[in-house]
Amino acid sequence: MPSVAVKLYSVFFKFLLKHRLQNRIQTPHDDSNPFGITTRPEESVSAANPSFADGFATKDIHIDPLTSLSVRIFLPESALNPPEPDSKHHSKLKSKPNPRWLGLDQNDSSTAFIPNHHLQTLRRNSLGLSATNSNTESSLREESRRNSYGCSNDVEAFNCRSDGVGGVYRGYLPSIDKSRKLPIMLQFHGGGWVSGSNDSVANDLFCRRIAKLCDVIVVAVGYRLAPENRYPAAFEDGLKVLHWLGKQANLAECSKSMGNAKGGTEFKKADLQRHIVDTFGASMVEPWLAAHGDPSRCVLLGVSCGANIADYVARKAVEAGKLLDPVKVVAQVLMYPFFIGSVPTHSEIKLANSYFYDKQMCILAWKLFLPEEEFSLDHPAANPLVPGRGPPLKLMPPTLTIVAEHDWMRDRAIAYSEELRKVNVDAPVLEYKDAVHEFATLDMLLKTPQAQACAEDIAIWVKKYISFRGHEFSY
Repeated sequence: MPSVAVKLYSVFFKFLLKHRLQNRIQTPHDDSNPFGITTRPEESVSAANPSFADGFATKDIHIDPLTSLSVRIFLPESALNPPEPDSKHHSKLKSKPNPRWLGLDQNDSSTAFIPNHHLQTLRRNSLGLSATNSNTESSLREESRRNSYGCSNDVEAFNCRSDGVGGVYRGYLPSIDKSRKLPIMLQFHGGGWVSGSNDSVANDLFCRRIAKLCDVIVVAVGYRLAPENRYPAAFEDGLKVLHWLGKQANLAECSKSMGNAKGGTEFKKADLQRHIVDTFGASMVEPWLAAHGDPSRCVLLGVSCGANIADYVARKAVEAGKLLDPVKVVAQVLMYPFFIGSVPTHSEIKLANSYFYDKQMCILAWKLFLPEEEFSLDHPAANPLVPGRGPPLKLMPPTLTIVAEHDWMRDRAIAYSEELRKVNVDAPVLEYKDAVHEFATLDMLLKTPQAQACAEDIAIWVKKYISFRGHEFSY
């Protein structure tokens, strides 16, 4: 059972959340304004810091002039390390993965649940570094950082300079081929559609943890909240960010081609920027993603209601196919998804009054999110098991589902995972004993051993699909 402290905090949390939900239901809102909001005044936010002060550089970008949609980029300091030599060729020499991870036949639903305690030894071995490796990596990082900050002759900077003592990192010229490319993870925060933000203190800490363990660039999406902007605003925002990633990759390639043009007219740096802006409107190359991002290895991660957005974006990515090139969604992680339906599952009956988010409050949240004329617990945004949701499930990317023992939404998430496995999609479920909804992302629970273990488990699974070794990952 959860601790006494968790139970007491849950009572306070539910009282406060219910009060806020009822206030928003009673307060009239202007639905005609599409700009919307991405955070609430009562939310504790963490300021962006582009200086690698704690191993990460972060910055906020408002990417849509017509709405409040924004992203926060988490760039790990490991991106400044030199790239591995001939990574793709080296991958062919690697051995196959140890079967102890997913263990058994992925098509067998009886083996889909992976007990947490079996992974403890694997996590320590796979994520640990020896002192020798640590010292070597540290020296490489220092040398790389001197080059990127100081803008040596080998690396001509495109918006790259140090301001003040903190050494604010601006990024490389997108034409640089020597920079290390990291996979990109799109992260969608939770909050029951009406609260939460991509720059909250809790979400900031969670994204840093995931970026470090997975060694990825995390792009946390600040989608528009309800009831100011109801469905499908948040879903459209998620898809818009995926298209923005593709646009950024194409802009970087365009600037690289023009910057490397030989013969004829050569572009100066200022002319190059002006030409790109004139050609693509208000668009501009985002230097961090251009220098260090690999959109062909894109992972979606959604927390609570954010998992619903991630699943929607994955479906749309499948439907778009090559139209999204060079962006490719290789996997998704659904953390205790915010699924519901008109026919209750066993857990929805037994755990209806569970910790933090009980069923009645979540129904209020859905009423605030869905338009009144569309409200239904079997809405495609709410119930993943309703028929007619495209595309075919067999085309969906590998999907890891995280569920908590004391979460009333767990059974529907498990059922969705089972449907994916029936059509041979790699869709394991990790269930955590004595855990509650948002046990790995809620502010009070973020620093618990269980939250840390969950992040490590996610990293182990995700690395199968973002490694240059393809689906191989050695322990």
